Amino acid sequence: MTNKVIKNLYYTKSDEWLKVEDDMGTVGITDYAQDQLGDIVYLEKIKKGKKLKQGEALTTIESVKAVSDVNTPVSGEVIEVNEKVMEDTSIINKEPYGEGWIAKINIDNKDELKKLMNNQEYSEYRKE
Repeated sequence: MTNKVIKNLYYTKSDEWLKVEDDMGTVGITDYAQDQLGDIVYLEKIKKGKKLKQGEALTTIESVKAVSDVNTPVSGEVIEVNEKVMEDTSIINKEPYGEGWIAKINIDNKDELKKLMNNQEYSEYRKE
């Protein structure tokens, strides 16, 4: 089964996606990432107001198979956390690009977007 990649999103090599609306970025993990992880059982609480640099750990995600960091695709401040996903992590497995978003970040520097991949680049990267 091929993993879904959505257009108009930015992607990281560590399998996060970023949807940009003005100066706000919504962050989640890709379909590939949730597929690799298997059933997600836990997401570490994220503090609103937390300031992060691009590539730093936003949270830790735990599945039946592994524990891994979810890194922020851009520098900025966490302005919203998806509480639904905190309570029911299986949403991420079902809808990684929809209801399964993890946090929203106020983007500090839009130039950082140039370091991210578009959907085609990410698809190519994941074919390897």
